[in-house]
Amino acid sequence: MKLSVLVLIAALAVGLSIGLVNFYFQHSWYWGAVTFGVAFASAFVIFYYLLEKYIYSKIVLIYKLIHNLKLGKDLKDALGEYVSSDPINDVEQEVKEWAVAKKSEIDVLKKQEQFRREFLSNVSHEFKTPLFAIQGYIDTLQDCIADDPDSAAKFLKKAADNVERLSYLINDLDAIAKLESGEVPINYVKFDFVGLAREVMEMLEDKAKAKDIKLFFKEKYTHPALVKADREKIRQVMINLLENSLKYGKPGGATAIKIFELHDQYLVEVTDDGIGIDEKHLPRLFERFYRIDTHRSRQEGGTGLGLAIVKHILEAHQQIISVRSTLQIGSTFAFTLQKAS
Repeated sequence: MKLSVLVLIAALAVGLSIGLVNFYFQHSWYWGAVTFGVAFASAFVIFYYLLEKYIYSKIVLIYKLIHNLKLGKDLKDALGEYVSSDPINDVEQEVKEWAVAKKSEIDVLKKQEQFRREFLSNVSHEFKTPLFAIQGYIDTLQDCIADDPDSAAKFLKKAADNVERLSYLINDLDAIAKLESGEVPINYVKFDFVGLAREVMEMLEDKAKAKDIKLFFKEKYTHPALVKADREKIRQVMINLLENSLKYGKPGGATAIKIFELHDQYLVEVTDDGIGIDEKHLPRLFERFYRIDTHRSRQEGGTGLGLAIVKHILEAHQQIISVRSTLQIGSTFAFTLQKAS
């Protein structure tokens, strides 16, 4: 409601009240009408002045400040020309929108805080396990190094393995941090993805045979699939995805690679017939240290950062990765790559 309407209603109420009181005591319509007119005019002028100077102008200024804050302007710009014709309703709307936005920000911050706590807990646990193991092996080594050299050598080897695990953890965390901050440049080159995939499959052939899992292309690719990307980083993506499929595959199973040609991209799918993933885990699958089966994951080894690294590498290429999976049937990881012109 506009200022003039509010003042008019208030002045009418005062004028009628005083006019009716005067009529009651004077018993004269004439003096009642005169009193109403004088009271109405006086009340209108006084209310308009008071509201304009002490209330309405403050509301206008508040609206200007809120409006300029939302637009990201300097606060001094709020003293410029005013453009709203109904600032009271506008202030109400602006405050509602501000409250919704702040609630959304608070929800995001709560999620980030929860993620931070989980991440710190996971980092602490991941580092604590090999450190305690190293400490135990070294203590035992000190006791038996003179009397039992063979046992000492075994404990030394186990300590070295845990040091190597720590090194992998640190390197993977460093890689993710650099990818997130953009410190690692993406060296775009033109290369054949089919050839790269074959290289990775040959490299993992022994691991696949040890797990009795077959690695193969779903179709015979006689022509190259030329892409524009960082070859070494995409190689890391393929290594992580294939190793993940071997880790959770079934003996006698298979992992297949298939390439789909899109308009200006290739869609690559890595499909296995392993244990699969429960649907509730899929939204968090690419988080750092997120493990579906903690006990099995630690038995199989790895840092728990492989899929997070895959996601960050592809995002650095401005590409996407997705996953679909069914328990006891298998999983498919799909990602895109830019075609080379």
